[in-house]
Amino acid sequence: MSLVTLGVNDLERSIRFYRALGWEPHPSSVAGEVAFYQAGGLVVGLWSRRALAADSGTVDSGGWGGVTLAHNVVSRDEVDSVLTDAEAAGARIGRRAAETDWGGYSGIFIDPDGHPWEVAVNPGWTIDETGRTLLR
Repeated sequence: MSLVTLGVNDLERSIRFYRALGWEPHPSSVAGEVAFYQAGGLVVGLWSRRALAADSGTVDSGGWGGVTLAHNVVSRDEVDSVLTDAEAAGARIGRRAAETDWGGYSGIFIDPDGHPWEVAVNPGWTIDETGRTLLR
């Protein structure tokens, strides 16, 4: 996988939200139409939810699509910090950070368009200097 595109209702609001989390749109973004972000070895795009549904040949039911995104970090403090920053930027906390049954520590925030993001530290994975998450 190389690109995940999130359908958003208000592109400028979403850019402000992700900017508050420290993400800056890549210069290849098209102002007012699409925003791209380098996320380790993956690209995340923000695009009109309506346009994305049409382009994908699907009907947007407006509900959760059965996908949760994840942002892996290197420490529990970083999990807590990202969740705090997301909430301050306007996210709803879906699950406060806590120990997991798989030996990690994670919590969930829901972005302004309803996309759930798990923020986790996984003791079985490595995050390299470029931000890529690698399975051991």
